[in-house]
Amino acid sequence: MLRVGLTGGIGAGKSTVARCFAALGAVVVDADVLAREVVAPGTAGWHAVVERFGPGVLTPDGELDRPALGRLVFTDPAARRDLNAVVHPLVAARREELVAAAPVDAVVVEDVPLLVETGMAPRFPLVVVVHADVTERVRRLVEDRGMSEGDARARVGAQAGDDERLAAADVVLDNPRRAAGSPDPLPAAVEDLWRDRLVPFERNLRERRVAAPRPRGGIRAQQQRVARLVARVAHAAGVGDRAVEPVDAAVLRGAPVEDVVELQLTVPSTADVARLEEVLAAAGFPRVVGEGDGALHGSADPGSPARLHVRVAGSPDRR
Repeated sequence: MLRVGLTGGIGAGKSTVARCFAALGAVVVDADVLAREVVAPGTAGWHAVVERFGPGVLTPDGELDRPALGRLVFTDPAARRDLNAVVHPLVAARREELVAAAPVDAVVVEDVPLLVETGMAPRFPLVVVVHADVTERVRRLVEDRGMSEGDARARVGAQAGDDERLAAADVVLDNPRRAAGSPDPLPAAVEDLWRDRLVPFERNLRERRVAAPRPRGGIRAQQQRVARLVARVAHAAGVGDRAVEPVDAAVLRGAPVEDVVELQLTVPSTADVARLEEVLAAAGFPRVVGEGDGALHGSADPGSPARLHVRVAGSPDRR
């Protein structure tokens, strides 16, 4: 199973991409759908929201008045935190239930609007960001969803900025404004991504196979890729980012870019090397071979070749 995080700023086109993935056979877990489910009338989430915000956030038939609630929380950071404290744990629990029920060979696409804001990106072996610039997203919210420009800008401003979101992306699907009558580029882009990267990535994970290296380009892109891989390995291993470092740290200082990122994870003992084998494999790094007291893992992602040296503290340094 491959778990893919899908996100994008409001109005970017994330829902279109999710529908494309579903049509290709992905198991799509939509956080917005789950967020509605966990606050349906009579649920524990519904009671908690009404207790915090009062009956003014209900429609006459007892449903949550989502536009009214949205106006409250998107202009009040404290209210937004309170709402998130109710909804996010309930959504997370339901999401894990659905993922656990997916087939072992599934590509599970988890549609999470606030994936970056909630620090979830390192949990996924691959993150896809749907991108459109702020001006275009505001236009879509006003023209397509009937929001006022003030409400639209408040919604956009409550989310992560473009730079932060793009830094978390392994894949960026651009969705700019199109001329009238021009085709939507997203379905073809999603199909290419599915065929060329996600399907082989899932197969590699299931078969514990490392992907062959492919050329990469661009110092800045490489810096961001290294940072994402470090955060991903650290999260999977349950350690701080300082326990994971590039074997050739010069790559972060602007040295020539290599095709394969080399990382080193330092652990306390050989028992930790064994304990982390399956954990790292699930995060996208199946084991290749033993290395003295440690082990060599490799990336199963055909679009992001990497080697991960798991080293016991005090043993010879791979660098």
